Amino acid sequence: MDRECALLLPGVCAVLSGSGSSLPDDTSLEKLLDWFTGITEAGGSLLEACPCLLKLISTVVHNAASDPGVLSFALRLTGLLAATEESFETIQEHSVLNEVFNLQHWQEAGLWEDPCLRIGWIQGLRSMLQHPKALSFFVQSEFIDPLLQLQTDTSLFIAAAANQMLAHILLFFQPVPPAGCKGVDTKEKDDGMTPSSTDYTAVVKSISGYLKESLVPKESKNVRQSLQTLKLLALLLAQAGPPLRDKLLQTVGDSLEELVTAGSSELTLPLMDVILSACSSGTDERITRLLSSMLNINKPADLIHAAAAFLRRGQHDTVHTARAVRILLLPLDIMTGQTLLGTISTADEHQFSVVEQLKSKSSCISIICVCLSNTPQITLTPPDVLPCLPVSIVTTVLSLLKICSGNSPSSSTGCSEVSRNVIGSGKVQKCALEALTTLTSSPGAKERISEVFTVLIQYLENPDSDPTVLHKSYQALLKWTSVCTDFSFITDQLRHDLVEVVKKRVCDMRWEVKDSTVEFLGHLAGVCDSIKAAAEECDSSEALLGGCSTTPLLREALQDSESYVRASAISALAKTLTHRWQQGATLTEEEPEIVSRLLEILSQDSEGFPRRAVVQYFISWYSSHSPPSSSSSLLMQSVRSVLSQGRADLDWEVKVHTLVLAELLLDEAFSGHPGYKKGSDSHHAPPHAYGVVSEQAYTLHTHTATHTEGAESDLAVVVEQGVVSVLLSGLVDCDRPVALKACRLLITLRETVCPLSLGALDASAAMATVSCELPGCGWGREIIKILKMKKSDQAKEEDIADQRGLNGAEEGADSVCVSVCEALRSLGLDERMEVLTQSSDHIHNSPLSLLQDILTASATHTKPGEEVIVDCY
Repeated sequence: MDRECALLLPGVCAVLSGSGSSLPDDTSLEKLLDWFTGITEAGGSLLEACPCLLKLISTVVHNAASDPGVLSFALRLTGLLAATEESFETIQEHSVLNEVFNLQHWQEAGLWEDPCLRIGWIQGLRSMLQHPKALSFFVQSEFIDPLLQLQTDTSLFIAAAANQMLAHILLFFQPVPPAGCKGVDTKEKDDGMTPSSTDYTAVVKSISGYLKESLVPKESKNVRQSLQTLKLLALLLAQAGPPLRDKLLQTVGDSLEELVTAGSSELTLPLMDVILSACSSGTDERITRLLSSMLNINKPADLIHAAAAFLRRGQHDTVHTARAVRILLLPLDIMTGQTLLGTISTADEHQFSVVEQLKSKSSCISIICVCLSNTPQITLTPPDVLPCLPVSIVTTVLSLLKICSGNSPSSSTGCSEVSRNVIGSGKVQKCALEALTTLTSSPGAKERISEVFTVLIQYLENPDSDPTVLHKSYQALLKWTSVCTDFSFITDQLRHDLVEVVKKRVCDMRWEVKDSTVEFLGHLAGVCDSIKAAAEECDSSEALLGGCSTTPLLREALQDSESYVRASAISALAKTLTHRWQQGATLTEEEPEIVSRLLEILSQDSEGFPRRAVVQYFISWYSSHSPPSSSSSLLMQSVRSVLSQGRADLDWEVKVHTLVLAELLLDEAFSGHPGYKKGSDSHHAPPHAYGVVSEQAYTLHTHTATHTEGAESDLAVVVEQGVVSVLLSGLVDCDRPVALKACRLLITLRETVCPLSLGALDASAAMATVSCELPGCGWGREIIKILKMKKSDQAKEEDIADQRGLNGAEEGADSVCVSVCEALRSLGLDERMEVLTQSSDHIHNSPLSLLQDILTASATHTKPGEEVIVDCY
């Protein structure tokens, strides 16, 4: 422990001991515990380092005026101190454990009713129960019954903590299975850590008996207790080794059977969790029978939820998998009439009850959504399990989408009384579209691609489709486009319909719809490019849009009143033009107009999203362009403007993106120079929903020219481009991510153009002639101040002339020219990097700061009217 902290801690303990009320910052005690826990986990002894803690605990628990929060802190601290056998024995010698965890004392004092105390009692015991002696104390103190009672505490947090505590005791202290035996993954215990078999047996007997008695609710009000018990049992069976697992199953087997027979809907899913946890850890005939019973429940909704739970767990049981698949396909079969389960003579025995359940609109929608969400998993089951071809399920989802939109043909063989419940249901439409999106990988799915496109375009045309449904329709269309290699199925009518609906939706009254449409156009361009890369003969853009240019639509969206739409339009334009940039295509007439509008957005837009997108647009353009090309001149002129405006932006993400662009320019200039480390950190910009190139690294195209000499001319070029100014302004930026990235890039530049090695003296002399102009105000003045301080510290005679030059840069003075190399060496970049890579927490949220806050709060507590300000993290 730090010496300063050790000196302050006794004073803090005195404050807590004498405090009759909580601290101004109610997280201070949590911070203290976090700090103490860190010391303990690092192998330190709290009792040796902080002997005052025992006195604190003893004083607090005997002070009737102690705040419940401070009492809870004392309980948890006691458990933390007693977590090792050595410390446990020391605390026992002082009789502190009996005082702290004595329930009778807290009940008689009327404090047990406070949830703070109960949770502190549970958490304190759990921290302590890390060795056999603590378990013996727990058993001898007869704490198991109170802990069992807390399973049904009125506070859900306390009930959950008690639940976890019981699981910890059984799992942590269970005997280690023999080598090679598959069991619980717990830390190895040596002989000294093996608990007394008597203590552990007593605990197992008490807890398993409780599980048996509390599993089946005697009254409806006891269902909550059954839920908690099932959660505990599922946790235990999933992690227990064979001896404990077998004991638990033997004890609760009858209760589980009774619970399955009772068929309580509220308990269906937690009961399935228990059964599946037992199945996953070994085969047992009794558990297999229970699983079969769960997959034959008479209540359709419960039956479907049980089948879905079984499939989600990925059990490899052919019989039960086939049963679960049939259960989940039955409602879809009834709804659409697609005969997924075979002929009527072999129809499922639950058909009548399921039909009756589907006649209720709320039940129908819920059941159908569960079935739809499982269709992708169903299509991937083995052929001998699936009662129909996988492609039939795709057809079924499409039929359901038609029914939902009211476009189902009158000749449909589905149950009309049931079908009308899903007409216009946005929830079912969303689930069906999500299912359709993931069904692209199903065997034979591509056979239905023409029908898929037709249905999706109909959804996009439907005036009743809500924005989310339209968004999911676009997503599905993109996914199916990405797996398509033959667009011969696209008819002129289908192509015309898609073009018209896109034109219509990009002018929708709802901004969400416009945003989704603009995003779709951008992603479609990206999908087209990836398809072209895989098969040059395939042009999906031509196939889907018939050569219709989307650029005018996107240009129009740049004027939209909603910032999200403007940002998405910029993103889509970048993706649309990427292929032209890569090919070095001739500059079109509209591109200069687009650039002009983007620069206008960067300088004038009041929202951050579009401005970030603009910088990312130029990042994408610069990283994709293939010089020499007709667009190179426009690009480089634009880049200078972007760097100049981006560095002065108020949004930190815009500034970080600007630094990414500056880094690309550095890579271009110095990639051929020895010592240049390309990519000082990832070129990935911070992730954002409206980023131009999502999940894409910016990689410059390899150019024919390489740079092996003349580094000073390249340095002069990046200075002229404004790169060095961007880096220097970023270095003194108030936003840490900006300063950190700028510092990294400056260090990379320093190591490249002005290394300190003896062999680089000549190069350094040449580099010294390259200068950079610093403004006499703002960031320039900050840089000048740093340089002046370094000059004063070094007091080098040869730099007197430069020093005079810097002295002329007072506030409001004209700009000053400084040697780039000299500046890079004098800015103290390594020291600055060390500071920047540390979180501010190392100062403001340090243990020392925390202790000082508590003492300060205590000192000002007696001064009415004086505000108490403490650090909070």
